[in-house]
Amino acid sequence: MAIILRLDRVMADRKMSLNELSEKVGVSNVNLSKIKTGKISAIRFSTLDAICKALDCQPGDILEYLPEK
Repeated sequence: MAIILRLDRVMADRKMSLNELSEKVGVSNVNLSKIKTGKISAIRFSTLDAICKALDCQPGDILEYLPEK
């Protein structure tokens, strides 16, 4: 897949744990863990919005496009 999720990097930069982010976003630890590890095929804009608010970041900080060669 050409879209890479960088949630783990942003969380580390903000020193925020998965549990803390889960509480702020209102999404289960399991679902956030799947987002963090890139084991998802889609993400709702409402979830992305909540994550960006909690981490004070832009969607581009979390999502990266790498064209396949």
